[in-house]
Order: sequence, then C-alpha cells, then structure tokens
Amino acid sequence: MAFKTPLTASSVPETPDKLFRELTRRKFPDVLPHQAAMMQAYAAKAVRVPDVALQLPTGSGKTLVGLLIAEWRRRKFKERVVYLCPTKQLVYQVAEQANEKYGLSVATFVGGQRHFLPADRTDYLQAEKIAITTYSSLFNTNPFFDQADVIFVDDAHASENYIASHWTLRIGRLDERYTALHQALCNAFTPYLTPTDLSRLRGVWEDVVDRTWVEKLATPTLTLLTPQIVEILDAHTENTDLAYPWSLIRGHLDACHIYLSSQEILIRPLLPPTFSHPAFENAKQRIYMSATLGAGGDLERLTGRKSITRLPAPDGWDTQGVGRRFFIFPEMSLTPDQTVELRRELMQRAGRSVVLVPSDRAAAAIAEEIGQNLKYPVFHASDIEESKADFVGSRQAVAVVANRYDGIDFAGDECRLLFIEGLPKAMNAQERFLMTRMAANALYNERIQTRVVQAIGRCTRSLEDYSAVVVSGEELPDYLADLRRRPFFHPELQAEITFGAHQSKDTELTDLVENFEIFLENDRDWESVNRQILDERDRAQQQFLPAIRELEKAVGAEIDYQTALWRHDYDGAIAAADRVLGIFESPDLRGYRALWNYLAGSACHLAAQSGNAAMAAKSRQYYRDAHKCAPNIPWLTAFARREVGDAVTAQADDIALQRQVERIGAELTRLGATHDRDFAKLEQSILDGLQRHETFERAQKDLGTLLGFNAGKVESEGSPDPWWISDSRCIVFEDYVNTTDGTLSVTKARQATSHPDWMRANVAESAECEFLTVLVTPAIKISSAATVHATGLLYWGLDDFRTFAAHSLQIVRQLRTTFFEQGDLVWQAEAAELLKQQGVDFASICRRVMAKPVVQYMQAV
Repeated sequence: MAFKTPLTASSVPETPDKLFRELTRRKFPDVLPHQAAMMQAYAAKAVRVPDVALQLPTGSGKTLVGLLIAEWRRRKFKERVVYLCPTKQLVYQVAEQANEKYGLSVATFVGGQRHFLPADRTDYLQAEKIAITTYSSLFNTNPFFDQADVIFVDDAHASENYIASHWTLRIGRLDERYTALHQALCNAFTPYLTPTDLSRLRGVWEDVVDRTWVEKLATPTLTLLTPQIVEILDAHTENTDLAYPWSLIRGHLDACHIYLSSQEILIRPLLPPTFSHPAFENAKQRIYMSATLGAGGDLERLTGRKSITRLPAPDGWDTQGVGRRFFIFPEMSLTPDQTVELRRELMQRAGRSVVLVPSDRAAAAIAEEIGQNLKYPVFHASDIEESKADFVGSRQAVAVVANRYDGIDFAGDECRLLFIEGLPKAMNAQERFLMTRMAANALYNERIQTRVVQAIGRCTRSLEDYSAVVVSGEELPDYLADLRRRPFFHPELQAEITFGAHQSKDTELTDLVENFEIFLENDRDWESVNRQILDERDRAQQQFLPAIRELEKAVGAEIDYQTALWRHDYDGAIAAADRVLGIFESPDLRGYRALWNYLAGSACHLAAQSGNAAMAAKSRQYYRDAHKCAPNIPWLTAFARREVGDAVTAQADDIALQRQVERIGAELTRLGATHDRDFAKLEQSILDGLQRHETFERAQKDLGTLLGFNAGKVESEGSPDPWWISDSRCIVFEDYVNTTDGTLSVTKARQATSHPDWMRANVAESAECEFLTVLVTPAIKISSAATVHATGLLYWGLDDFRTFAAHSLQIVRQLRTTFFEQGDLVWQAEAAELLKQQGVDFASICRRVMAKPVVQYMQAV
C-alpha cells in the first residue's frame, strides 16, 4: 500500500528536561540536575519572552539544554526552530551530538541554498526537525530561514562579527578583488588625511606601531564625502561579495562610521541594526546561549536588542570551574629561542596539541617549524571543519588554528596541550579605534575577558578534563599576568593563573618540562600540587568590572540612538544620546562619555545638514563637551579644534604631544609588561649603538620610535640619516660622528642642507612638514667656505645627544612602570606632563636644537 498512515499528535511533557527520557536513542539515562534546573526555569519564566539568554558555563552541557528546549518548543507549539552556530564546523559538531549522543534527529544546512537537501527543507518548513545552520544562513539579504518562529543563537558572546558583518563593508588593501576600490576610496579621502595617515592607509609604514594604526573619518567629513563614496561603491561593488552589505547600508551612511587602518577600510554602524532584518526581528523568540552573559549590556550591544531577559547559571557554578588548566608563561623566564624549544619538547610529550594564533602568517610560520623539526602532521581549521576524526586518530599531530579563539573543542583525551600565541584584544578596526584612540576600554572589558576565557578553555570542556595552557606572544601574557585584572576573573581561573605565573618565574626550561610531565600523569604527585590551586581558589573572590552597572543601564538608550539614526530621525537620536550621557558618571567612562558627546554632536550636525540650522550651534557644544571629558585624546582634540575653533585652546604642540604619548603607549604594549627583557634589550641596543659610528644611525632611529615619533631611515644614494616626524614638523639628521677633530666641509654642509628636498621627494609623510636639519657631531669647526651653505643647519653635540638619549630612555622606563593599557587617560595625562617637564616632547627637542645654529656655534676655519 503506497499511502502513509497519518501522524497523530502526541503529548508533550510540561518541561523540556522531561522530554529527554522519551528519546529512545539517547546515550544517557537522564539530564543532570543543573541542566534540569535551567530548563525548568525557562519553562516557568521565559517561554513568552521575546529575547532570553541562558547562561550555561563551559562543561555544563549547553548544547543538550539548547537542543532540548528547541525540540520541546518544536513539538509543543509546532514551531519552526533554527539553531545558529558561528561556523560550519560547529554545525556539524552540534548535529553529531544531537544524533549520536542525544537521539535527536535534526536537519543541517551548510553552504548556499542550492546545496540544501529537499528533504531537509521540507522537514524544517513543516516543523518536523530543528534546523542547524550558520549565522550567515540567517543574516543575508535572501535568507531561506525568513519565517523562523524561534532562533537559537549559540556562542552568543562570539556573535558580534557574524551579526554585524551583515551591515559591514570590509575593503582589504591586500585583497586583489578590491584593490581598485581601496585605491579609489584612498583618493577620495586624501584631502582630509595627514600625509602620515595617508601613507599608513596605503600600506607604507616603517614600524610595527604603524601597522596597528587606526583612524576614523569624522562625521562632518563623511557627510561631505557621501556623494563621492556612494558613486565609488556603486561602481566597484557590483557583482562582488560587497554588493549585499552595500545594498543594506547604501541609504544609511549617515548612521555608519568609516574606520581606516593599514590593512583595510571598514564601513559599519556602531551597533548592528537587527531591527531592520525581518528574518531576525519577526521571530517569536530569540534565545541566546553563552558560557558568560555578563552584566554590562554587552550581549545587547552585540545583538542590537534593547532588553534581554537572563536566566543565570545554576547554583554553585559561580565558584566551581570547569576542568583544570595548568598555565605556563614561558616568556617570564625563557628567551624566544628557548620558548620555541619548549614548544617542541612539550609537543613531543603530549602527542596531540592545539596552537591558536592571531593570523594566517603566524599559523604558516609555526606549521613550517613543526614540519621541519618534529615531522608531525599539521591540521588547519579547514581540515577539521567537518570532522576532527583524522586529528584525534593521529598519535602525534598538531592543529594550528588561525584567528579562531572559540568554537573548536577538544574534550578529554582528544588534546591535553593548548598553545595560545597571542590574542589581540581588538578583533576589528572599530574595537581597536574605540579602545586605543577613544579610551573606551571600559566598554570592552567584559568582551575581552570572555574571549580570553573561551580561548583558554578549548581543551577543558567538562569537569574531569585537564589541559596545559602555554601562553606566549603579544598582549595575552600581559593581560593574564597583570595583577590589576586578575580579581575580575572567576575564582578558579584566578587561582590557576596565580599558580602558573608563580611556577613560570625564575625557572629553567627543564623544570617547565618536568612540571608538564607531572601534570600530564595526573597521579598522586599532581594531586598534592593541585591542592595549592584549590586553596588559592577558596581565598579568591570575583569583583565586578569597572562601571559595569552604568553600562548596563545605558544600553537601551544606545540602541535607541542607533535605531533612530538608521531611520534618519536625528531628533530621536539626539534625545537617545542625551539619555546615555545622563547615566554615565563613573571616571572609568570618561572616554566613552566623550564618545557619546561626539555621537550626539554628530546627530546634531546631521540634523543641521538636513535643514534644521539651529542644530549647528548645538553640535559644536557637544563637540566642546566631548573634548572637556577627555582632553588628552589626540583624535578628539584635533577634531574639536577643527570643528569648534578657538573654543578649544589646545595648540598644535599639545596635539603633537598627545599623539607622541599615544605612540609611546603602543610601543610599550608591543614590548610587553610580563617581563623587562624586551624593553631592556632595546634600551641596551640603543645605548650601545650610539657609542659606535657603524650602529649609530640604527640606534638613533630606534630611539625616535620609542619616543613616539614616526622615525625612519632609508639606505640609498643621497638619502639623509634618520628622521623623526611629529605631526607637521620633521627633524632630519646628518650624523657626522666618525671623527675626533674634524671640520665640516662644503660637501658635508651642502649634503645636509639638501635633506629636506630629498625627504619631500621620497617620504610622503613629510610632504607638508616644517624641517629642522640637525647635524650630530663631536666636531666644533666648520670650513669658512662651508658657512654660506650651512644657513639653517642646526648643531647637536655628540656627547650631548648621547646624554639626551640616556635621559630619554630613563623617562620612558619611568613611564613604563605606571603603564596599564592603551587608552588609559590618567596615564596619558601624566605621561604628557612628564615628557614636557623633562624636555623629551618634540616641541622641547625642537627648541633645544634651534638654539644652536651651526654657523653661530661652530668655529669657522
């Protein structure tokens, strides 16, 4: 008989946890008590709530809880349920768990719609199966899942880039598809950028600090350029991947920001306007699942939702950690070469290991080193996207994963050794700008902490798991080892970090290897040591992050601002910004308060441009207030001075000094605070280098960079010796140091005075600079014939320069002792004052050399 028997409705238990017992293919007899408690709380309190978040710590069985609630709703209310994962790998991982462990039949949707199986489409549309898919399947311009009743957002803490990308244009400088577009936008921006910033935008730089540079196109400039930008993007995005996000923001550039960096041009709104995406907005309910939900409104900012009801973690999870991490900080005691050697030694003993790195280039370098020295097979993220079976099945293997700090899990014996080679605090240009240029670090404290916790937990996924975590590279070792941050971590993590840092200091490579072997054995020897961590945990208490309550209270008004701006309702945006500003009182939010004054002023500017002329004066007042909130932010000072004029008293030297401090902060971040080795090595290199003529120029350049100047040196015919640039002034050196009793010749004088011409022709950053040409030499005589050619040439005695260098290094070392992070407004103000007092700011250096013209100071012979 071909006809099918009709299905009859079956009863559905009153809570999701009881549904598990009806799944005959399940591998477990029942859910755990804390899982049942979460599902019962959901059934009692949150079934009808539009936005609800479930806090389910790592190891608590988050996926099972989410899938059971999803299946319960599907059966009880006959709803279409979509379960979103950040990556394809996680889609397959969740589907495998559903089928193999929990006895649930689900439908997976990966890739374009044309790849979706007809049977899976039907099962979802008829509410017969939960759909497991990626964020990008919902957040696109033509989603198949446009009529979902319930949307589960898994790993919600990592959703920002996946959700915001729907309204984001990333125009990579090195992406061959968009080279012409990048160049066209650079051309449009050229009149509004300094020569230095333009060279950075085009990818011409001298040092690491320039590579991390980020700038923002101010709203008045963006308004002025909008017609050009629209025409350029219309012409260049057609038939490209950028066509889709551009179609969404094309009519909303007034609600967006343009960020410039040496890697890309980023165009996006401050917060994702998810209200404008029907596939997300029209669902009956959105359920966010995360290991940590925070208390500062960060989840709302990530998802663009004004109010999300939170169901907190079950009792006891506030002090109980997940598994055991043994932290190793090799750079506290070992040299870079020893750190690499330690990595090899530990990999040999662990068999399988995972390495997380911040970039594809770093991944390639480590993979090459492993291949050459260990001969182990290396797996990349794409190799384990659908299945980890090949990796797990290898006795000796290394998974090297670039720019992914969550999502890929290695539970139990799959891996006991995790390396994290640096973790950038900022994951996109907007975050980097707001943290390093606008001093809005408080906004991101919670988000960064969550990323760190997720990264270090890749190999500890349950209570019985254990894994060593080897932390090295830039930023992350300093972040974890800093005692000022530690109280904000979970007590168990505080204890693990404290123990690991203590074991890593003043130790040898062999000791670290031996400690790892004891940890790996996990026997009685480790059990006695582990007691130290437990005792430390019991003493620790977790503190709230600074200003977290104010941030939480303000988030609804922040989203109202973005919503009004997206709808071109400038009056509504101004009112929302005023509500935000009325909440912020904490000193920790000075940078963020300054940002919101700027945003309010920008809304007023847009209102004035649209016909309400009275708003122009109000705009200037907000810009004034923004500068008053944070007078030591150079971007804001320069902007306010340009837009407000005489009302902002900061002079060009003040702005140059602020930028100098900003760059010193970036240099200190690069050199790290976990140990003194890198700074001391650079300090020694400069001091020793200035003693020998063959290394003098390199040391002089390095000194300029450390002092926060744009320092450079090019070895070519006719080129000058090093130069230091600070905003619109440039000191270009002629180093005549290889002499004991020499006389400045006509040739040498001519060569030195021609340096500005060479600079203008060859160094774009110097195109609009005022030049000071400085002769550094022990000589005190000049040929009489040379005096006519030495007009404008300035003198700096060699011994005096060396004394200045030593003094400057001592001042930077002093600043390093109080440095916490980029964007610390208190440090920036104190640093600027100290540099000025000690004559190490650029204006003081200029006055120093201008007091000694060569023709007056050197004796003509």
